[in-house]
Amino acid sequence: MSLEASSSTSTQSAEEAVSTLATRARKASRVLSRANRDWKDRALRQIGKTLDENRSRILQANAEDLEAGRAEGTSKAMLDRLKLDDARIDGLIGALEELAGLPDPVGRVVRGETLPNGLRMRQVNVPMGVIGTIYEARPNVTVDIAGLSLKSGNAVLLRGGSAALNSNLALVGLIRDALEKVSLPRDLVISVDEFGRAGADAMMGARGKIDVLIPRGGRELIQRVVTTAKVPVIETGEGNVHIYIDQSADTEMAIDILLNAKTQRPSVCNTVETLLIHQDAAAGLPVLKELSKAGVRLHTEARAGELAAGLEPVTADENDWANEYLDLDIAVKLVSDMDEALEHIRTYSTGHTEAIITGSLQSSERFIAEIDSAAVIVNASTRFTDGGQLGLGAEVGISTQKIHARGPMGLAELTTTKWVVQGDGHIRK
Repeated sequence: MSLEASSSTSTQSAEEAVSTLATRARKASRVLSRANRDWKDRALRQIGKTLDENRSRILQANAEDLEAGRAEGTSKAMLDRLKLDDARIDGLIGALEELAGLPDPVGRVVRGETLPNGLRMRQVNVPMGVIGTIYEARPNVTVDIAGLSLKSGNAVLLRGGSAALNSNLALVGLIRDALEKVSLPRDLVISVDEFGRAGADAMMGARGKIDVLIPRGGRELIQRVVTTAKVPVIETGEGNVHIYIDQSADTEMAIDILLNAKTQRPSVCNTVETLLIHQDAAAGLPVLKELSKAGVRLHTEARAGELAAGLEPVTADENDWANEYLDLDIAVKLVSDMDEALEHIRTYSTGHTEAIITGSLQSSERFIAEIDSAAVIVNASTRFTDGGQLGLGAEVGISTQKIHARGPMGLAELTTTKWVVQGDGHIRK
């Protein structure tokens, strides 16, 4: 999605509309601030029930989006992101149920003490207030963000992109219906999709109306929001994810991990995009053979190309090392040692996830210490960098920033803190 400048008339109209909607969301959030955990959990379960009872409506709306996408020549990877089926709806319902089972982050005491002068001080988690999200063709994100926002005490404005318009409108409508059934305001979840790109621009300019803006999607979308928005932004990064096969790596383990990390769902941000192989690793050639057999196209530099001879590799160029393919492609490089692997990762990483496959404790500890990404994985698939997989229930996105929210963003990352100070007539001297 490209957030191009809209005409002044439509932008003005969208600005007024988004301002009004954000005000309604703020009012709704104040009602939610009085809701205890049981009330919020009942709402999450009601959303899940409502989605379950309206599968045909959701799937019909999604089918319309998929048909339009195919007619417009949308890539296979993007169509996979866009697609909903019964299994994915089951996953959304399961994530809502898992969220309902998690502790309420609101009111959690971060720290507290009684000061020498008798003042009682504590720092507690509180909701952000009104969250705005701008994302691409991922209708599952609509449900994930709505659920996370609700449990963390926030209202949310959603801009889900034209490619998933019908799916998102159906989902938001059902979520709002479910909220009403448990006596919570419908305006806790609001879509601005009807205003198109002008709506996204208006959200980016709604400082004071929207408390934090979270973009989720490709490089163009994220950078447009980061560089344009007047609202504070939590940047979710693209995933130029690396796996390094160390000299001591077990061959069968390396094959299993690479096949999972590359082929299970290549269209998502935690799939591996670059494979670095120690020149003496016995696992190197077997891994490349299995990837090729699975339909993965190998983009290789000279030495890796020699190793992959007979597997029809294509020659990698500089762009391949920085590319997030989101498809059945992988860049491959042979390295002389870990120093070269680490330097390559430092040069091209987006700070999302890096993994090492090794039989050496020393190598794993060095990799953990020297890699500066949001997630570092040892002897496991990069597909585990995911809120649901890490027990967060769901995620808003993967933050690659070095702020309070880094890595998969769950409930805690959608809260901020406030200081509560209680005294008995204390005055400062």
